[in-house]
Amino acid sequence: MFLYQQSDGYLFNSDTHFLYAFLTRFNPKGELLDVGCGCGILGLLSVRDFPISLTQIDKQKHNIFLSEKNAQVNSLKSDLIEGDFLTYDFDKKFDFIVSNPPYYHDGVSKSKNKILHISRYSMHLPMRDFFKKVNSSLKNRGHFIFCYEASEIQEILISLKESKMQVEDLQFVHGTKNKVASLVLIHARKNSLSKTKTHPPLINIKDAQASDDVNAIYQKTRTYSIKCNIL
Repeated sequence: MFLYQQSDGYLFNSDTHFLYAFLTRFNPKGELLDVGCGCGILGLLSVRDFPISLTQIDKQKHNIFLSEKNAQVNSLKSDLIEGDFLTYDFDKKFDFIVSNPPYYHDGVSKSKNKILHISRYSMHLPMRDFFKKVNSSLKNRGHFIFCYEASEIQEILISLKESKMQVEDLQFVHGTKNKVASLVLIHARKNSLSKTKTHPPLINIKDAQASDDVNAIYQKTRTYSIKCNIL
């Protein structure tokens, strides 16, 4: 898959690849919404590989332009919405909502680049407001699949419970086997009573190179980035 990206904007990284691999465990189908789609990678991989009807939303105009272009060059179909997920009035509910949201918090040194600022920092998509809107936008028993900073796991679990969503699966991502987790991948469902499955950790680097599991993920996603300037 060829993907155009804004050269001085937010560039997707391994987080999105890991999230997509996690998503594939749940065989998405039906109506899928990609929140904060960026250049479109997560949603477009989903519609490439699964029988879904894809909707993507992003508040930044240049991201909608990139997502539309990337859908066209890869012969994929997406219903694109330029707008704020928290306030947008959808005319339907979704079977799946997926997102690689902005999750950097106030204690992190902030970028002065407006594009990066919106794409990275949680103040632009506060967790509790985000989860509440996800719940109202999902069908009953609908799936919510996303990633977040691992150190926020306590707040994540509390906020999901408040929003009447139950974590059914989670997986922690570690830079190396000796490092604490940096990322957590989460699958929650609306009005679920299921117990939580904790999957084996995903180790990014082994012996100074990408682990076998990570290489397998990159082979599955098969993406090629083309940096450009559209602003």
